[in-house]
Amino acid sequence: MRLNPVLAGMASYPFVRLAEAKRAVAARGIDVIDFGVGEPREETPAFIRRALARALDAEPVSSYPLAEGLPELREAVSTWVQRRFGATVDPDAEVIPTMGSKEAIFHLAQIVAGRGDRVAIPTPAYPVYARGALFAGAEVVDVALDPARGWLPDLEAVDWDGIALLWLNYPNNPTAATATLDLYERAAALARAHGFVLAVDEAYSELWFAGDPPVSALQLGDTTNLAVFNTLSKRSSMPGYRCGFVAGDPELVAAMKRYRPNVGVAPQTFVQRAAAAAWADEDHVAETRERYRAKRDALLQALLAAGLQPSGGDASFFLWLRVGGREPVEDAETFALRLLNERGIVVAPGPFFGPGGEGHVRIALVPTLADCRRAAELIASGP
Repeated sequence: MRLNPVLAGMASYPFVRLAEAKRAVAARGIDVIDFGVGEPREETPAFIRRALARALDAEPVSSYPLAEGLPELREAVSTWVQRRFGATVDPDAEVIPTMGSKEAIFHLAQIVAGRGDRVAIPTPAYPVYARGALFAGAEVVDVALDPARGWLPDLEAVDWDGIALLWLNYPNNPTAATATLDLYERAAALARAHGFVLAVDEAYSELWFAGDPPVSALQLGDTTNLAVFNTLSKRSSMPGYRCGFVAGDPELVAAMKRYRPNVGVAPQTFVQRAAAAAWADEDHVAETRERYRAKRDALLQALLAAGLQPSGGDASFFLWLRVGGREPVEDAETFALRLLNERGIVVAPGPFFGPGGEGHVRIALVPTLADCRRAAELIASGP
């Protein structure tokens, strides 16, 4: 069978390899605690589940959802953006619901880039930015995130010739760093000057543990050439519901409304109604943030005592740690496999997120608090 050459030439998604290693350890009878994949495992708040049930009961005849989404969800997103960031977005022209953020991230390059174009992607980074670009036939340009600059990119060092799309992601996966409005202002000015789209993935905007709340690129006011992505997966513990949004340039949102019916990725209407309820409430978000803070506090000191060095920021639900200090005695993947084989603890090697992740591991604070405490004890018990 002939496959798309991009798919045929692509290595396995990194976390598939991690899952295979985890299964092999579990088969030896070792109880595995998984900090590898960043999938939230918190209970979805009861009021959201009730909203979903009501929406299902109100829809005895199912119909295809429209790409533009329900007006009540777009309005809920617009109201949340105003409440959270003090920014104004037009719910009719500047907001479109998505099935979470992953599919929208993957598809964006197919809307704004083409064969021969270049897509600038930070390293280390969430792998889907690059994969979406490659399937669109674009060339990937790595933009290094500099630890000396707080894991921010040096935008002045990038050759913008032929760039169709620049991805930024803050709070950052995997480094947990946060951005400044100054970074977004400079990136947006470059996007307007060179004609590319600035895409900002803000999936972790509601998880932070020190300092001021993370900023949004929507606070710039001018959405020209701008697309901001967010999701309920982390904020509201709704990964299986698959509902998020893109907000930004009306011209780009209109293009997404034309493109998305071709791939059938509008969230189901009953999910959209539950999502509207989720965006309208902040109490459950504060509670979720405190649960992640407790997990972080339970685990971090044991990791530092074991010789890992803090390297990232204080946001998202990730810990970004350097292996063995400034001069690591083993590479990140070797360390991760040793921790898995000896302690049954899964962490993600930094190189899974690109060459900029070498020498680091990412720890996703998604197991229960009890498992985080047990992992701390296992780490402390080792040589």
